[in-house]
Amino acid sequence: MSQIELSDICKEYAVGDLSIRAVDGVSLRIEKGDFLSIVGHSGSGKTTLLSIIGGIIRPSSGKVLYEGSDICGLDDDRVSEYRNRKIGFMFQFASLLPILTAKENIILPGLFGPAGATAKGKAAEEYLSVVGLSDKINSFPSQLSGGQQRRVAIARALINDPEVILADEPTGDLDEETEAEIMDLFRKLNKERQVTFIFITHNGDLARQAARQLRMHSGRLVETSPVPA
Repeated sequence: MSQIELSDICKEYAVGDLSIRAVDGVSLRIEKGDFLSIVGHSGSGKTTLLSIIGGIIRPSSGKVLYEGSDICGLDDDRVSEYRNRKIGFMFQFASLLPILTAKENIILPGLFGPAGATAKGKAAEEYLSVVGLSDKINSFPSQLSGGQQRRVAIARALINDPEVILADEPTGDLDEETEAEIMDLFRKLNKERQVTFIFITHNGDLARQAARQLRMHSGRLVETSPVPA
């Protein structure tokens, strides 16, 4: 059984009298521990597809199976539980709350889970160490560089020990050196913790660093690298 299986996924939006198909008949199998990139131009459907996998939006048709269970058939509470316990999100910008410290920003998603704030506080400190920021626990976002803020966002995505990380342009606003450091960290987490990574990017060179590479065009998805045996 694949960790994630998409079956003929479509997503349509009404724009005036027109119907725009953002995702058009996508089928895909993702195995546990995959390190997968999706590249494509703006408007190709990448972010919509990632949001469907993460349960943020529901497809117009098709199925999204997570370990054999169709998340599209879940009610809102169970979809929220799926997002909170199975998925870690990284968006294009770090989006840290300016009034919270690094540690407090990381703890925030964990407050919606079953563990208490004390346990999550300890985990936040551990993840700050993982991303190389153990000395920035009480720093506010304004006191951190762009790369440091991105590392805090990574730690925040990991706080609930997700099985899958979904990242939308995770290095889009970083310089080349920091981008390389972040990608090295992703590969380390993927290898050592068997976290599945799915990231979308405009950067072809960055996409080729993934073990599997896919391309979206006009809502359709094609594999551009061999599927692992």
